[in-house]
Amino acid sequence: MSKTPSDKLYRLIQALTPAEKRYFRIFIRGKTDRNSKYMQLFEAMSAMTAFDEEALKSKIYKSQPIESKKYSELKAYLYELVLKCLQTFDEQQSVEFKLNQLMQSVAVLYKRGHYEDCREQLHKAAKIARQYEHFTHQLEIIHWEKHLAYTRMEVDFFHKKLDQLQYEEARTLDQLRNLAEYRKAFFHVYSTIKREAQQRGVDRLARLQQLVNQESFKDPDLAGSHKARVMFYRTLNLYHYAALEYEQFYETGLKLIDLQESQPHFLRENLSDYIAGISNLILSCGLLGRYDEVRICLQKLRDLTPITEDDRRKIHRQYFTNFFALCTYTGEFEAARLEMERCQREAALFDPREYEIASFMTQCCYICFGCGDYSGALDYLNQWFSHSRTVEREDVQSLMRIISMIIHFEMGNLVLVESLLRSAVRFMQKKNRLFELERRFMHFMSELLRVHAPRDQQIAFRKMKADLQEHARQPGGQALLQTFDINAWLDAKTNGQTFAEVVREKWNNKST
Repeated sequence: MSKTPSDKLYRLIQALTPAEKRYFRIFIRGKTDRNSKYMQLFEAMSAMTAFDEEALKSKIYKSQPIESKKYSELKAYLYELVLKCLQTFDEQQSVEFKLNQLMQSVAVLYKRGHYEDCREQLHKAAKIARQYEHFTHQLEIIHWEKHLAYTRMEVDFFHKKLDQLQYEEARTLDQLRNLAEYRKAFFHVYSTIKREAQQRGVDRLARLQQLVNQESFKDPDLAGSHKARVMFYRTLNLYHYAALEYEQFYETGLKLIDLQESQPHFLRENLSDYIAGISNLILSCGLLGRYDEVRICLQKLRDLTPITEDDRRKIHRQYFTNFFALCTYTGEFEAARLEMERCQREAALFDPREYEIASFMTQCCYICFGCGDYSGALDYLNQWFSHSRTVEREDVQSLMRIISMIIHFEMGNLVLVESLLRSAVRFMQKKNRLFELERRFMHFMSELLRVHAPRDQQIAFRKMKADLQEHARQPGGQALLQTFDINAWLDAKTNGQTFAEVVREKWNNKST
């Protein structure tokens, strides 16, 4: 059986930015000529829109006989060459690389007996390590200071500076341990929330409270560094969200962003935590109805320049996810649809193996529904159901089955609605997800299918709304209504308005 050709070189080259590609062309000057097979393969893969091994071989070897082993060696060499180029490229921008390079220079100079030059390099490294709180490098620098003094038998140096070095070493170790403790607490809270995402019981909350009731979370001043204070607020921020304490969720999120923005040089090194912080602040503002602040945060997200490919994906996802949520809440469905097209164009540039699109399908379904495009809404809904990653999301599966019935009802597919109703009830019973609110909705949909006169339907709609509102006050009852504004749909059906008009009216009444 023939082996499937590897596309890892193609994926690496395709992921390069224009600046990185330019740098590579400069980087290989002197290493190979412009007409070499390495450069031909690089340029061919850069221009290729879809990986095609045979087309690449034809491009490189033309009419010459192709030796598979040599072609494999060619790809392997180019892969290593691109990696070395990227390492050099990153050294110019990354503090981590700069510090590693300085410490390697110290080792090189020490080996050759240039001890004063070693100290000069250590001084440069110490300044950067302190500024960016690279504690492990600070410890390495202190070690080298002692080692140099010992090598040169500088008794006077030890007499004057040993106590200071010992103090700095102990303080740095304390800061490192302190940071490790806050990171440990953060990941415990994070993993508890993610692992038990659908649980709202007292046991889960008690475990989270135990984590944040430690002495280290009594006062932010107990965090011994900027990085530790960031973890302090990130941990509390997550906890307050899980505990449904939305005002504290907002307050800790605001303090976190203020803290991060107060030291912008850290953001030039690591943007991921800042993106997460803005995303959580947007969520808290939305929960508290602070929509003007949501728009400010969205603009902050859009203005960010990503450092890594992961940053680029996160900025894209968080911006569009939250923008669409805002638009669907305020009734700006047409504006959302315009951005939806831009979102899809940008999403097409991401590696599909690294970029999950299922969550956008539900939002796109909702946007199309709000625009009155039921066919488009149904298309996105069917895409969501056919996506492999959505099978395990039983909670969302239940909600999407309800929305499917509403879409088909709007399209006049009443026979299909009846079939979908039976199927949805069976599914929810099997998965133990037929809660009282969902049960009432199913009952009224069944009643609705039995009446045909407009007046009788309006009576059924009003009765449905009153009953759903009563049951929505029960624990867990808001889950259905937060995913899709069923009340707005019911009002639209009873008042003879469009769904978008009702949503906009609700928004305008709240904002005045």
